[in-house]
Amino acid sequence: MEEKWVICPVCKSKTRVKLRDDTILKNFPLFCPKCKQESVISAEKMQVSVHKKAE
Repeated sequence: MEEKWVICPVCKSKTRVKLRDDTILKNFPLFCPKCKQESVISAEKMQVSVHKKAE
């Protein structure tokens, strides 16, 4: 099973969240420990889409 780390849409660093092939996220509040920003994302079939970036 393939896994990959979710990348922060603000600073492009690795977050603490991992995705697998069968992971489905909808309106997930992704927090980045490096830049301390929160973004709302969705993910399905290893494809991440950003709904709201932190400003």
